[in-house]
Amino acid sequence: MSRINSYLFTLILSLCSMIAQGQAARSPLSTIGIGEPYGSSLIQNQSMGGIGVSQPQYWFINNQNPALLVYNYYTVFQAGLLIESKTIKGDTTNVKSTGGNLNYLVTALPVKPGKWTTSVGLMPFTNVNYRLEYFDVVTGSNPIDTIAVTEQGSGGLSQVYWSNGVRLHDNWSVGLKAAYLFGSVTNDYTNILVTVPQPVNYYIAVNDQTYMKDFQFTGGLSFSQDSIGRKDEYRISAGLTYSFATDLNASNRTIFERRTISGVPISSDTLETGKGSVSIPATLAIGFSVSKMQKWSAGIEYTLQDWSQFSNINAEQNEGLGRAWRMAAGGEVTPDFLADNLFKRITYRTGLHYETSPFLTNNSQLRDFGINFGLSIPTGRSSLDLAFSTGKRGNKSNNTLEETYFKVYFGMTFNDQWFIRRRFD
Repeated sequence: MSRINSYLFTLILSLCSMIAQGQAARSPLSTIGIGEPYGSSLIQNQSMGGIGVSQPQYWFINNQNPALLVYNYYTVFQAGLLIESKTIKGDTTNVKSTGGNLNYLVTALPVKPGKWTTSVGLMPFTNVNYRLEYFDVVTGSNPIDTIAVTEQGSGGLSQVYWSNGVRLHDNWSVGLKAAYLFGSVTNDYTNILVTVPQPVNYYIAVNDQTYMKDFQFTGGLSFSQDSIGRKDEYRISAGLTYSFATDLNASNRTIFERRTISGVPISSDTLETGKGSVSIPATLAIGFSVSKMQKWSAGIEYTLQDWSQFSNINAEQNEGLGRAWRMAAGGEVTPDFLADNLFKRITYRTGLHYETSPFLTNNSQLRDFGINFGLSIPTGRSSLDLAFSTGKRGNKSNNTLEETYFKVYFGMTFNDQWFIRRRFD
């Protein structure tokens, strides 16, 4: 690894360690289910609208379809960060939130280059981060007592996984990903009386914690055909992935607390504990792409996940969730990857996506439209990767929540040859 790559590697790991302690920007939508789902896209995919099921890449990890890992002939390590800003508008609210977190740490290792590649990684799976404040009245009070209510949540699920891709034939490859999902979601509810004449020295809080863990499996299939139109440099590809539905083992604990105004617990009592399962629905993704070797590629992709099949630890379904689907299209171009001019060796990417998110507000499913763009700046066999995404989810004029967002992805990709037998004359 060159000296500049070593410096960049140290920088990205330092940033990862700092931002890994943070959380993504707040969103009231993360109150629903187990939070906002993350995809398996890496930065090169994000900048093309999130596509990657059918597009094989040599210098970047093919993370969205394990069958495409066979195209990673070199050992690859990728790390990425996400920084985002959201503005949420409602009938009477206009809130802005920013945040950042570790987006992924992934590596791929060719066991038999071109025939079998294995990969391991760590990524977030869902995110919960919200804070809601409003006033309510005490039922049956006379005169009427008003309370200030605060609801806030944090946590989410992470995944550590092992993927393998194997080539069956010149044109066909298959893959399997085994992901271990784990994490917890904490919901905290507080009530403070605001109409009593004397100062309030304490308030009541209910803290609800749910812990989840189990495996999820994803299968992948890829077909690629070179020599389109009798020209070897062109390729057409198709890919498909299916993530099986899974029931996560879950346990729950609800704690009743009396706290000082500064938030220090005075007394607590465990109201209930329980065990059960949390159901994650299956996901289907299919994509098509066309490319010219080392020059450009373009693709389109469709993803479907029926979140109405989700159920929480209490076996309750349809927690404000519906069938989600996503359409995305994008592409990339490298003017001349052998040129001396750096700007000609940079890979430029752009894409867009349109989707119905799983979240329901006022019985309406939120629509999301976004534009993506980015680039990879080469440094030898490695690269500095940037991606940007901006868009809007929901529509205030339709009496639903409206969320505008801007996301910045920053990462590094390192390619190297490991376990090469050295020969000397």
